[in-house]
Amino acid sequence: MGSFSIWHWLIVLVVVVLIFGTKKLKNVGADLGSAVKGFKDGVKDGTSSADAAAPAQQVTAHKVADTNTVDVEAKTKL
Repeated sequence: MGSFSIWHWLIVLVVVVLIFGTKKLKNVGADLGSAVKGFKDGVKDGTSSADAAAPAQQVTAHKVADTNTVDVEAKTKL
């Protein structure tokens, strides 16, 4: 009673094939496979491009003060 036998799984498979049809199941399998492949490629590209990309430079490091510019740097209270 703990697990299903092979006959239970065969009956479930037959019912699923009868409901959805083999063409629909084939399309779902192909879509799922391409999604997994795309995910793996994205993860692989994400790790290699993150290492190769230079970090963004801060623009405010050598900025000349403008009279209309508001400084938004947070300062601590004493």
